[in-house]
Amino acid sequence: MVLIPPAPGDDADRADAYAAGPLLNCLLREVAEPIAESGAHRTYRLPGADRLLRVRATRRPTDPEVYAADGWHRIGHTELVKLVAEELRRHTGLSNHELPAEMIDSRDAVAALLAARARATAPEDPYLRSEQSLITGHPYHPAPKARGGGPVAAWLPYAPEAHGRFPLALLGVREDQVVEEGDTSALDALGEAPPGYRLLPAHPWQLDLVGRDLTDAFADGRLVRLGTTAFDAWPTAAVRTLYAPGHDLFLKFSLDVRITNDIRRLWRHDLRKLRRTDSAARAASGSSGGPAAWLSDRGYRTAGFAFEELAVLVRDGLRDHVLPGATPLLAAGLVEGFDGSPLERTTDPGAWWAAYLRAVVPPALAAFARHGVVLEAHLQNTLVAVDADGLPVQALFRDAEGVKLLPDVTRAAGWERLVYTLVVNHLVEIAGALAEHHPGLDPWPAARREFARHDLPETTALLTAPTLPGKTNLLLRWTGADGADARYLPLPNPLARPAHEH
Repeated sequence: MVLIPPAPGDDADRADAYAAGPLLNCLLREVAEPIAESGAHRTYRLPGADRLLRVRATRRPTDPEVYAADGWHRIGHTELVKLVAEELRRHTGLSNHELPAEMIDSRDAVAALLAARARATAPEDPYLRSEQSLITGHPYHPAPKARGGGPVAAWLPYAPEAHGRFPLALLGVREDQVVEEGDTSALDALGEAPPGYRLLPAHPWQLDLVGRDLTDAFADGRLVRLGTTAFDAWPTAAVRTLYAPGHDLFLKFSLDVRITNDIRRLWRHDLRKLRRTDSAARAASGSSGGPAAWLSDRGYRTAGFAFEELAVLVRDGLRDHVLPGATPLLAAGLVEGFDGSPLERTTDPGAWWAAYLRAVVPPALAAFARHGVVLEAHLQNTLVAVDADGLPVQALFRDAEGVKLLPDVTRAAGWERLVYTLVVNHLVEIAGALAEHHPGLDPWPAARREFARHDLPETTALLTAPTLPGKTNLLLRWTGADGADARYLPLPNPLARPAHEH
């Protein structure tokens, strides 16, 4: 179930191996020039530093080596970070001291997570196991597990990858200071607020991060502490989004920490447009005629004096949306691997893949074609429900913050974003994991047939296009671009029909 084979030796070697994979993926996709393939190895030229780099050519590249006068030399994660930084300085003409520190922080976080998982008990619920399985994380980000550079003790209790679970902090906000929109009634069932106050749950990590800024509010009574919930919530793969199984409720919080490309606050401008995007996504849900579902972001509540810092977003739970008898699983967890994953144990991978495509592709394309809704259908925002035999039967999409609407973005830009999230970030990764566990499977003829069923000019063009858009997370972070400012480079398109199929 481990995507990157653990390196021989101690936990430090294992952490190096896990952390090097995504960083190598970025370097090889965005900067390096492939020059040779020999056996299990692929060799690349780094044009900025004019050096040769070779890796073991698995789905997640491993065992990086650089060439010197006396031959190939293995490098660890620290040396790889230095090599990447040198290459990017020469490649872009820019310096960046922040990103290398994040790369090291990400690797150190992996080491802490591996140690914590060895002591922790995984949840019995396969859905929660899938959400808490992402040790590697985003496979094409240079620092996917960075946690803001803070001490491990500050964040580890709240880490999904360490199988964390914890009660929520409960605050009372004076009624005249409450700001809310949409349906937030579920929050009032989480505890009891005194007269003149409204209940506001808080993520305890966020409360630690912003607590000093709230001193005056606590002192003058605008804010009161009400203890903690009587139940535990489980952090999902998004870290700041928690699931409370007893209440069947997702709660998304601000978290003043950079995770992948962004500081994970609930920004005011995103909250203000939440109702419009969520309503559009909800209307588009199921428009393909199948059982696909949208987990609605019903509304938010916060305090006017700490609008972004204390905001909490209320999201639908699972029970009213998942088909009877089906088990929801995080798509990203299927790629990463977890105990009981149906992707690994299926005895008919061709049928499993065809069912997966039928569940995921039609609703995403129908939302775009019929409603002008661009779902952010990447691995972490897609749940796939499976039946008792492990066969995919339903897709569930989430996170209105990532949804784009036409004509707020052009049709061409919206389609490019959908292709990146649905195909490059999602289907390519699922297909690769499936083929890795079931050698000999070619997943792309079935994928071409699924896209060909949809009468869209964009899908016709997709099946003949030589390339797909790949997001450049390494260059985006190195150049300091805004995390939402996606930049793409062309990648080979596995959906393009071979000559004999034209």
